[in-house]
Amino acid sequence: MTSTTTNTAETTKPDLGHRLYEDVLALLLGTMVVSLGVMLYSESVLVTGSTAGAALLIEHATGLGFGVIFFAINLPFYGLAFKRMGLAFTIKTFIAVGLVSLFSKLMPMWIDFSMLNPIFAAIAGGALMGIGLLMLFRHRAGLGGINILALYLQEHFGIRAGYFQLAVDLVILACAFLTLPFNKVLLSILGAVVLNLIIALNHRPGRYLAAR
Repeated sequence: MTSTTTNTAETTKPDLGHRLYEDVLALLLGTMVVSLGVMLYSESVLVTGSTAGAALLIEHATGLGFGVIFFAINLPFYGLAFKRMGLAFTIKTFIAVGLVSLFSKLMPMWIDFSMLNPIFAAIAGGALMGIGLLMLFRHRAGLGGINILALYLQEHFGIRAGYFQLAVDLVILACAFLTLPFNKVLLSILGAVVLNLIIALNHRPGRYLAAR
């Protein structure tokens, strides 16, 4: 009786894995949402954490385009992604980074801001990047750099990705004091808190189950 019940339960167990078209849509929409948040930060001369924050800092300091810088900064991290997270995660992350780099270049052709309040940009930009990252995380993808390390620590040691990233991001944002005005750094920190709280509150181990 127990064996029959168990077999029936296993037979009727739903498939929680993502289909290919679901992954494709998540990569496209997630990176587009992230890129919109990045554009708000770029227009308002703000920075965020992780490799995106480093790319924004370099953009503000040199005038080079965010997309090229972001893509180049992430290149050294794919070895860790492949070693620790597997081939599928590495491929998805490489595609996601490429899409953010592309969308970041195209966004100014699609949207133009005649007025952008920096406080709104900090909060809305941080929220958009957090939501976009959450979409990518739930489809076993990231945006390179610290995201890879954060996901690895969460999956193997139970350390929440959002809290770990918040700690690292605050260190990165501290470097912004050497480049940006004081008020811009404070707004950047506000945006980083919003971004990472969204991830920490919604991407807990065991809350979202999907086949790997």
